[in-house]
Amino acid sequence: MTDAISWILELKINAGEFDAFKEVMTDMVAAAKTNEPGTTHYEWFVNEDKNQCHLYERYVNSDAILVHLNNFEELFSERFLATVEPTGLVVYGDPSSEARDALADFGAVIMSEIGGFAR
Repeated sequence: MTDAISWILELKINAGEFDAFKEVMTDMVAAAKTNEPGTTHYEWFVNEDKNQCHLYERYVNSDAILVHLNNFEELFSERFLATVEPTGLVVYGDPSSEARDALADFGAVIMSEIGGFAR
């Protein structure tokens, strides 16, 4: 077991918004890479039609999640949510109650680890 928490956020990219979506995504990636050492994975995947995106994120612990979510709210939420509609969020791990509350706004489904390993 680990303190690390990851998730997959599913997004519908609004019609005609792919370029704006890509621009805000580029800014979000740069900010996370520069200012969030507790963010270990931040990977964006888009389908061929450029109308769906899956975002894989992994954090060292719940505190790192809260840093990320605070940065998102302060810097990017308005621009980001103008380009997409979140359609699903599955969280893997055991986030703190504060992190759970913050993720609840996105309709998070929490999946607790019951076995396995990571290398």
